[in-house]
Amino acid sequence: MREKLRVAAYAVCVRDGQILLARSPASDGTPEWVLPGGGMEHGEDPYDTVRRELMEETGYRIEVTGLLGIDSRRHRFARENLLTRVTDHHSVRIVYSGEVVGGELRNEVNGSTDLAAWQDLDAVPALRRVGLIDTALRLWRERPAAGRFAEGPS
Repeated sequence: MREKLRVAAYAVCVRDGQILLARSPASDGTPEWVLPGGGMEHGEDPYDTVRRELMEETGYRIEVTGLLGIDSRRHRFARENLLTRVTDHHSVRIVYSGEVVGGELRNEVNGSTDLAAWQDLDAVPALRRVGLIDTALRLWRERPAAGRFAEGPS
């Protein structure tokens, strides 16, 4: 079994009742909304990762205003190719709160996302979205002291 660890950093940026999101194609190609952010590069600090990724995906510069929590998730999946190989994938997702301090909203070019937009918080439940958005919004609303919920990872 192949083991894969991915560490990533994301930011919840909320202003005037809206959250900043990006759109990315799902594995089946259907667009879905994601939290701006992404994978750390080797040797990169997560604080720098979230600021870099936000700039790449949305055009905004942000100030990191707090650490909301860490979401750890693990799942196994098989990829079909010449040899079916099972991967044990472990995602560690660092979730910050952030405030836009500069730049202008724009879409990413030749990246993992194709659209950046402010979405009404009330409209989020109706969006096609990744589960991390719900986890991050819950962290943002509840601000658990330990940076995670009593029931553990989502």
